[in-house]
Amino acid sequence: QVQLVESGGGSVQAGGSLRLSCEVSEYIYRIYCMAWFRQAPGKEREGVAYITSGGTTRYADSVKGRFTISKDNGKNTLYLQMNSLLPEDTAMYYCAARSGDYCSLLSSIYTDWGQGTQVTVSS
Repeated sequence: QVQLVESGGGSVQAGGSLRLSCEVSEYIYRIYCMAWFRQAPGKEREGVAYITSGGTTRYADSVKGRFTISKDNGKNTLYLQMNSLLPEDTAMYYCAARSGDYCSLLSSIYTDWGQGTQVTVSS
């Protein structure tokens, strides 16, 4: 089982930026799909972005052009750069991993999850 530890959350004003990190317990280049999800109070968990082992990325429409997912294979770390933050971005953010042959923004396909890091954006 892959261990995932998120960090970098915090409180910012609208328009601000944050960078989330997710430290991975094994060689990240071996993991086919890494993703970020978020869950706001009273809402379902939603996919934010994913990146494949080959570097292909996909984003939810709500964050396109504002968020960037990336990874550092040497540091076994996944990142989420979040710019132009909006109050509706407020949520607990989770990183997730799955091995296999496809990626998706559906949470049900992911087998390993971190504990989450809170992001709060005030207006």
